[in-house]
Amino acid sequence: MKRLTVALIVVLICAMGFSAPAGADQDQCAPPGVQSASALPTNLAAAASGPAEDKYTTPSVEPLDTIDVNALGLSQPGTLTVGTLSDAPPSICINSAGQFTGFDNEVLRAVADKLGLRIDFVGTEFSGLLAQVASRRFDVGSSSITTTDARRRTVGFTNGYDFGYFSLVVPTGSPITGFDQLAEGQRIGVVQGTVQEAYVIDTLKLQPVKFPDYNTVYASLKTRQIDAWVAPSQQAQGTVQPGDPAEIIENTFSLDNFVAYAVAKENQPLIDALNSGLDAVIADGTWARLYSEWVPRALPPGWKPGSKAAPEPQLPDFDAIAAEQQRDAEPAAPAQPKSTLSQLAASFLDWELYKQAIPHLLTTGLPNTLILTVSASVIGLVLGMALAVAGISTSRWLRWPARVYTDIFRGLPEVVIILLIGLGVGPVVGHLTGNNPFPLGIAALGLMAAAYVGEIFRSGIQSVDPGQLEASRALGFSYPASMRLVVVPQGVRRVLPALMNQFISLLKASSLVYFLGLVANQRELFQVGRDLNAQTGNLSPLVAAGLFYLALTIPLTHLVNYIDTRLRRGRRPDEEDPLALSTSQEMI
Repeated sequence: MKRLTVALIVVLICAMGFSAPAGADQDQCAPPGVQSASALPTNLAAAASGPAEDKYTTPSVEPLDTIDVNALGLSQPGTLTVGTLSDAPPSICINSAGQFTGFDNEVLRAVADKLGLRIDFVGTEFSGLLAQVASRRFDVGSSSITTTDARRRTVGFTNGYDFGYFSLVVPTGSPITGFDQLAEGQRIGVVQGTVQEAYVIDTLKLQPVKFPDYNTVYASLKTRQIDAWVAPSQQAQGTVQPGDPAEIIENTFSLDNFVAYAVAKENQPLIDALNSGLDAVIADGTWARLYSEWVPRALPPGWKPGSKAAPEPQLPDFDAIAAEQQRDAEPAAPAQPKSTLSQLAASFLDWELYKQAIPHLLTTGLPNTLILTVSASVIGLVLGMALAVAGISTSRWLRWPARVYTDIFRGLPEVVIILLIGLGVGPVVGHLTGNNPFPLGIAALGLMAAAYVGEIFRSGIQSVDPGQLEASRALGFSYPASMRLVVVPQGVRRVLPALMNQFISLLKASSLVYFLGLVANQRELFQVGRDLNAQTGNLSPLVAAGLFYLALTIPLTHLVNYIDTRLRRGRRPDEEDPLALSTSQEMI
């Protein structure tokens, strides 16, 4: 145990001291600036078409000074609670300072400022975002959400603040050269729940490979685990970096309207207020400035953000800037093929990123992981003991409910339980928790742990020789006293290794609480590493998070093995028998 712990410490210290390879400190969540402008895509798919007739953009908006911010139905008066993502630069991401930013969020921040509202960004997963908006867990969903008729049945939308393309991204040298070459048998990656998934299934009539986030699907593409990625244009252009073994080969227009903010369908006052604020930031030039800084690309003909009455944004000539940049760019030298070891080192051993990740992992990720795990463990131990006692009871009114509970919570996947409790119970108890998902996450983990701990305790108690109970009863102990003082302590002693293994499993399962939506300072170890991974496109921050998990779990594993050995062997040979020692003292 000592050697392993020392080795982990050495790795962490070494990580603080090595220098990074070139480009390792690149922050993909920083605004790229107007110099990175791109022209209107010319490599459009043959089937691409401009936007259909716009039947959703409002003709005008209410005057900004008539908006009553007290009548917007916000979960916290005066504060806009926004569900967003952390891993899709340059639209939505967490920057190196740990702040939610990106084009979508900066525009929304400007809109909230026009309305005189504070704004709280909360990270979540896209697959659950619209459901969380519909249940009023979030006031607004900000995640480059392309509006579709199917989605409008779940949530309402503001006017558009952006218009997206789809991009087809493939590994360098791929034989796939366009959307028309996507076919059955190919592994086509999409992010689950996005309009790109619907496009591949409904329009292309193919079955894609679904991923939980953009960073994971791109990592799979670069390692050629998938053949293509159908991506939002903003994410594709912000993610594919020069020198990456991937390229954008074709684009197509989104067939389902514009990109907008999601709001609960029944909250029309908030939708109207956001529309008014959006027109205001377009009129004063804020939208154009943010667009030029974050996603500088030519708008498609006939489309503009905001209501139909909003002024046309004054944007630089992105086509000309892009052409000039292309003329001035020096011809790129042919890239030298990297060895396998070099590729692995670049992906996993970026020491500068270790240096950048470790302080955040220590100050944010580690405390939150421990809070989640320890709190859930206490719930699991208390409720688990109650389940164990009920499970061995002679009363079926106690035994059967305990069995049903155990079967349900052991049979469902952990993430399903977390989502059911967070999204189902969350709105009901929101007034008690302040819509903070952290207590719900602890409760979900604790309820899951209780089902396993209860079975561990039950097996330990039932493994105690029945003669122990009979002997204690013969000495005059009541049944409850015999169980409490004789049987249960022996049963718990026998299952200490299994309990510690359950604690370790709970430690790792704490990363799933992110699905409920956490603010930046509530992130646990895995999410801190994942967010930095999304900013840089490098896997080293995830490895750093993994080292922290190992630093916690390996000593615990060896500690429980040590305790188990001591319990099995009894006293060390050189230890005095306390009973014999006390007897000898009395004789003296």
